[in-house]
Amino acid sequence: MRRIFLVLFAISILSCNNNSKNNIVVPTDYSKENLDITTSIYPENISKVFEAHGGLDNWNTMQSLVFTMEKPNGDEVTATNLKNRKSLIEMPKHTIGFNGEDVWLYSKDTTAYKGKPKFYYNLMFYFYAMPFILSDDGIIYKDVAPLVFEDQSYPGIQISYESGVGESPEDEYIVYYDSETHKMVWLGYTVTYFSKAKSKEFHFIKYGNWQSVEGLLLPETLTWYNYENNLPTTKRNDLKFTNIKLSKEQLDTAIFEIPEGAELLE
Repeated sequence: MRRIFLVLFAISILSCNNNSKNNIVVPTDYSKENLDITTSIYPENISKVFEAHGGLDNWNTMQSLVFTMEKPNGDEVTATNLKNRKSLIEMPKHTIGFNGEDVWLYSKDTTAYKGKPKFYYNLMFYFYAMPFILSDDGIIYKDVAPLVFEDQSYPGIQISYESGVGESPEDEYIVYYDSETHKMVWLGYTVTYFSKAKSKEFHFIKYGNWQSVEGLLLPETLTWYNYENNLPTTKRNDLKFTNIKLSKEQLDTAIFEIPEGAELLE
């Protein structure tokens, strides 16, 4: 009887070993896989907005962005390296730069610069690079009530920042998008740079006249609106963007360095 038991035990062990060999799990090398990372990191609604504008995968291959704004006192050219956000703004009488650590102002003549360079140096870049700029680290997404304007309803996504992110972590944005196309239509935004405290007052920009640049949809025109009770009311002014250049090559980092005679801003 004991001998029979030992034989059965041996057969059982062999059977288990064979099953183990047959069920070996081969690990997957995900570095060689084509994965859609967007849907796993971002909420579905903002992912659809990114996709409607050409997709984050495409945006993330870009290294630099240059655009021109038509201003009453002359064209203003903004150049930005996308990965480190070093920037340069060339104006007729002034240049504002950010070298990754410091903001500087260079005056081309004795004309005083009217404005706050540390507030302005990346402001128009942020507005222009919507919605892709809203894929940055440290962002918190939240669904909010739709914006109803001229009998049209636009779903909303509120964007806030984790503590310590950026110059103004108290800033908030709301992206309102077309429910069918998922293209961005409105941006609501607060300004906290000067007060350093959360604001309950939202300003509004309408996005339109989308143009395709390197397969990505970027705005040709931004339209600021007057507002009341945190709602847009009447059109205030347009700002047109031309000479848009998106590139997979970085701009020469030397252009962002502080030139002789420039003022370093604290």
